[in-house]
Amino acid sequence: MSEAHSIRLRTATLADAPLLRHWDEQPHVIAADPNDDWKWETELSHTPPWREQWIAELAGRPIGFIQIIDPALEESHYWGEVAPNLRAIDMWIGKAEDLGQGYGTWMMQLALARCFADSSVTAVLVDPLVSNRRAHRFYERLGFKFLEHRRFGDDDCSVYQLNRTDWVGNSNV
Repeated sequence: MSEAHSIRLRTATLADAPLLRHWDEQPHVIAADPNDDWKWETELSHTPPWREQWIAELAGRPIGFIQIIDPALEESHYWGEVAPNLRAIDMWIGKAEDLGQGYGTWMMQLALARCFADSSVTAVLVDPLVSNRRAHRFYERLGFKFLEHRRFGDDDCSVYQLNRTDWVGNSNV
């Protein structure tokens, strides 16, 4: 079993706020998400039924963050009007030295398995910045298909979607 396969998810808690703020200050995280203030103390204290927030750990060491939402129910309507039975994922790795190790692929497989464990979920959305070509290649390798370019707040994003039927044959979790 590869090292990446030992990654586990645990619920993010208020105690993770300092770590998440630290990760938010890293150049590679800023480059991927330059205009968001996650307000960690507020967000981690609020646990609505339409959202899951996870810390990915490798042998007990926190390495990344995953958020899974139901975009039709999410309070800010970030995604606008969307069909029911979708999920949207935000994910990042905290330290630059953990990039390129296969951890992100395994983290995303765990997140997708969580999403598609609900048999009503038909597809998963992601929205990397248009400029983040590395993320585009990452999602495409996982089977995501480009849908459209879209502006979210101050960010020009590329919206990708992975349909359940395209995921089923690719799951290794």
